Amino acid sequence: MLTLPALRAHPAVQLSAAHDLRDEALVRFESQFEATGHRTYEALLADSSVDALYIATPHELHAAQAIAALEAGKHVLVEKPMATSVGDCAAMARAAEKAGKVLMVGPSHAFDEPVRVAAELVASGRYGKVRLVNAFNYTDFMYRPRRPEELDSERGGGVVYSQAAHQIDVVRRIVRQPVESVRAVAANWDASRPSEGAYSALMTFASGAAATLTYSGYAHYDSDELLGWISELGRPKDPARYGEARKALNQLSQQDEIDAKLARTFGSASAGDPAGAPHHEHFGFVLVSCERADLKLLPTAIEVFGDERRETIPIAPPTLSRANVIEDFAASILGARPPVHDGWWGLETMACCAALLESSRIAADVKPQTIIQES
Repeated sequence: MLTLPALRAHPAVQLSAAHDLRDEALVRFESQFEATGHRTYEALLADSSVDALYIATPHELHAAQAIAALEAGKHVLVEKPMATSVGDCAAMARAAEKAGKVLMVGPSHAFDEPVRVAAELVASGRYGKVRLVNAFNYTDFMYRPRRPEELDSERGGGVVYSQAAHQIDVVRRIVRQPVESVRAVAANWDASRPSEGAYSALMTFASGAAATLTYSGYAHYDSDELLGWISELGRPKDPARYGEARKALNQLSQQDEIDAKLARTFGSASAGDPAGAPHHEHFGFVLVSCERADLKLLPTAIEVFGDERRETIPIAPPTLSRANVIEDFAASILGARPPVHDGWWGLETMACCAALLESSRIAADVKPQTIIQES
């Protein structure tokens, strides 16, 4: 639902077919887009009108579905996390190379316009090399309606695969250096939501830069306070609605929770088209410390704290959320440029996620490259 407006609006994209297990979703798709709804994934792959697939299924299905699509000659945009194991990510990246097709991972908050602008400012050398990045996000992620697998770490549930993938992507895009090591603590603080709900990590890079990443999804402090009460999706947020997620969840049975999750998906009677956001999406507080300035990322601007003066670099409001993702995917398919977040990029981000979990388990530094080599 969140990516649909950008797909519909892009001039190079035509929505021609879809597969879903829910009849109501297929009926709506066929009616809304005068397109084909396939009852099986195999039928979708056999559809010659389809050049590319956007895979937005549960995490554990990504690898098999993406590889099958690539082998069928389709380009693939696969939701993050790319897969639930580094080995699967490697198999996906190799399948894309063998097929000669584009494999891109996203949407990810590294595509957000403030991140793109910050990355360009860093790459320009204007403020010197990156020395340190501080990124933290405090949300109610663990108490939003979830399907069972979203709270099962073995199936890619919890905040590490679902949320650290965003944060790691953001930092990697800005620093643009290989990650050398990860030292982290990840924890579950609520037995009723049985997966990691918080983490804190230190990442070091080949250049000598370091990044601290912290995330909590336990619905206490809300870091949107530091971003002008603009939500992750770029919409104004009412701080008076504190605790709403926990209160709403307490009233739901397990089946009610599953139904509430489905109510937000395409085809549901209660899921209308998402309204446009007045501000850019974001993933919490991000401060980039370079040799000659600190850069604070906001949904509306980049604030620069330099040696002698402070300046604000405004960022024009979005014309459409997630347009950068679809533009990059389409441009890559049409041969204009390679994707920023190709299969190998996604593999490295997932290796960092795996390193985060392993570091927490063994209480030691873990090298993502070692995990890749062993997979």
